[in-house]
Amino acid sequence: MPSKPPLVLLHGVTMSERVWDDVTPLLAARHEVITPTAVGHRGGPQALRRPARVEHLVDDIERRLDGLGLRRVHVAGNSLGGWMAIELARRGRAETVCALSPAGFWEAGDRSRSAATRRIAREVSTGRLLGFLAPVGLRSAVVRRTALRNIAVHGDRACAAQAMTFLRDLLGCTVTADLLGTDEQIAALDPLPCPITVAWSEHDRVLPAQVHLPIARARLPEAAFSVLPDTGHVPMIDDPELVAQTILTTTSMTAAEAS
Repeated sequence: MPSKPPLVLLHGVTMSERVWDDVTPLLAARHEVITPTAVGHRGGPQALRRPARVEHLVDDIERRLDGLGLRRVHVAGNSLGGWMAIELARRGRAETVCALSPAGFWEAGDRSRSAATRRIAREVSTGRLLGFLAPVGLRSAVVRRTALRNIAVHGDRACAAQAMTFLRDLLGCTVTADLLGTDEQIAALDPLPCPITVAWSEHDRVLPAQVHLPIARARLPEAAFSVLPDTGHVPMIDDPELVAQTILTTTSMTAAEAS
């Protein structure tokens, strides 16, 4: 068993565990940090069930927790990972949850969901078209800021190697179309099974707070809500220190404090 409380970090769609690289060291003093890469994503297990669904990805994380002998863990996740974290809480596997701009707060078939999935699909198409130019272009801070503008306010804060990792992850994800086409969503969770924080990026262009945050508040009425200033959809790029502090504030909560 880990000597410190285990904390699982879950990445967003088309990403990998490497997106947490700048955050993990800031959490390591307090937690045994576990950063799995999801099914169908570059470096993760192959998707054996198609079309892949969010519930399948959550099933896989549960199996991995079982393999580690962990019943309940602290969980933080971004976008798809935030959605997965909330579903792990629903299944009784979370001590606390910190969901950063979580996906899934939409109505099936509504415009907000379609807008988000179309934007991600365009990112994939652009990445495929420009991939051969990336090793040279991403050396420029200006190019990185432009290339990452939909997921970060300050994309230039990612170094060229990190930006290339994001691109390789994007191109190497085999379940993007499956997950963008799913009919799933986050159902209401009231009362909460554990303390849950929903922290939305102030300048989220993929899942705008003004559209999705009210749905989250309605479905998780007991959760704690906050806004992460000066950050985009993947706030770990813009401000890893703020993300780490937000997660640590959540993991220090007790059920009594959350009630």
